[in-house]
Amino acid sequence: MPRQNPGEPYYRVTLDEAKEMYDQDDTVVVDVRRPDEYAQVHVKGAIHIPVDDLLGRIEELPEDKRLLFICAAGVRSGLGAEMAAAMGLDSERLFNIEDGTPAWVDKGLPVSRGDEK
Repeated sequence: MPRQNPGEPYYRVTLDEAKEMYDQDDTVVVDVRRPDEYAQVHVKGAIHIPVDDLLGRIEELPEDKRLLFICAAGVRSGLGAEMAAAMGLDSERLFNIEDGTPAWVDKGLPVSRGDEK
């Protein structure tokens, strides 16, 4: 079950919780890693917006979906979720995948490579 730590404007989710959400039409994954990291491997269908670019590209995030932020280890994705909340996005639809992309890959979940969605 998604958890919210005191003071955090987003929910933390495990890989299993993230995969369950990923399989639903009302959810999109937002990969906030660097372009070189994204090109190596990323969650299939993820929107790629590096965390350093997020504030200037916030309008690229869908307004009608839950947002699953992911990075390599859950730190940059947490920052991305915080930035989205600071820009006025509803905290109820912001989630941080704590385990990160390497764990997603290791678990055999859907991935793409290069600039393939």
